[in-house]
Amino acid sequence: MKTVIVTGSGGLVGGESVGFFSEKGFRVIGIENDMRAIFFGEDASVKWQMRQQIENVPGYKLYPTDIRDIDALGRIFSSYESDIELIIHAAAQPSHDWATGDPVVDFDINAKGTLNLLEAYRKYCPKAVFIHLSTNKVYGDNPNKISLVEKETRWDIGKYCKYYEGGIDESMSIDDTTHSLFGASKLAADIYVQEYGRYFGLKTGIFRCSCLTGGGHSGTQLHGFLSYLMKCVITGTEYTIFGYKGKQVRDNLHSKDLINMFWEYYKKPKRGEVYNIGGGRANSCSILEAIDMCEAITNKILRTVYSKDNRIGDHKWYISDIGKFIGDFPNWSQQFNLGWILTDIYLELTRRIDASTE
Repeated sequence: MKTVIVTGSGGLVGGESVGFFSEKGFRVIGIENDMRAIFFGEDASVKWQMRQQIENVPGYKLYPTDIRDIDALGRIFSSYESDIELIIHAAAQPSHDWATGDPVVDFDINAKGTLNLLEAYRKYCPKAVFIHLSTNKVYGDNPNKISLVEKETRWDIGKYCKYYEGGIDESMSIDDTTHSLFGASKLAADIYVQEYGRYFGLKTGIFRCSCLTGGGHSGTQLHGFLSYLMKCVITGTEYTIFGYKGKQVRDNLHSKDLINMFWEYYKKPKRGEVYNIGGGRANSCSILEAIDMCEAITNKILRTVYSKDNRIGDHKWYISDIGKFIGDFPNWSQQFNLGWILTDIYLELTRRIDASTE
C-alpha cells in the first residue's frame, strides 16, 4: 500500500498533510512527540491535533518518536520500506528566541534530525520523494539590506529596488549575514537535503517558506504570528510588538495551499531543487495591518505594548517570489486570500477555546 511518512504530524503543516494524503489513498505514518509543548508551553501543545488524527484518519499510525533517535527512525522506515513513496519532513525547533537558550538542542533537532531522516530515506526507500520544510530565515538578515521606504502602516520596496517588487527569489545570497542560531541550524538542514538530491541523485525538494498559517496552527508568542495574534485578540491577552514600529511585513500562505504544492511536487519531483514559498504580495500584511483585520473580524480591541528592540535576525520586509515554483508546476494556483485565512483562524480558535472550557 502506498505510504507517506510525515514528521511533525501534529503541527500545522504535518496535520494538514495527514488529512490530505489520507484522502488521496495513502497509508499515513505520523512521527510526532509534541516537542512544541516543551518549547513553548502547554498552550502550544499539539495533543488536540494528535487526538483528532487518531480518531478520524482511517489507518493512521502514530509514532511518538524523536527524530534525534536514528535507531528508532530506522525501525519505522524498515517496517514500511517497500511501500514508502513520500516523506514530508515538517518537524523542527521553529523559534529564533528558543534556539538562543539552547543552541545544542536546536541544532540536534533541526540539522542532525534532518540528517537522520535523510539516511533512513537513502537506506530504506531511495525511490521515494523527500519534501523538506525549510525557511526564509536561511537568508539571514540579507533581506534587510533591501532599500525600503516607510509608509503609513508598512515598510515597502523603495524606488531603487524594483527588482524585488514581486518578492524575494532564490537568487538571494545566504552568505555574509546574521542568520540567528535557528536560521543557521535550518540552513544546515537545507543544504544537506540539497546535497542528498544532487550528490546521491535522490528526489528531494526544499521549500523555503515564509509565514505558514491556518486554523490548524497552535500559535504562541515565539512562533505562529497570525494564529497567536488572533488568539490574543479573542482572549484579551496583551500583545507585544517587537521593533520596526509594527510595520514589518510578511506574506502568508494557508497550509492547504502549501499541501497542494507538495502534491504537485510529488507527481513531478526533481533532485535537490529549492523553492521560495509564501503567499506573495497579495497575501502580505504588516503587524499593524494584521491587528486591524483581526479586530474587525472579532469586533474586539487588542491591547498592545511596544518594544523598540526587534528580534535578532528578524526581517523588516519579506515577501516571497514564488515564480519559480509556478513556472515548474503551472497546475498549482493559490486558493486562499488573507481575509479567508484570518477568518479560518478565528473560527478554529474559537471552537478550540470553547471546547476547552466545556
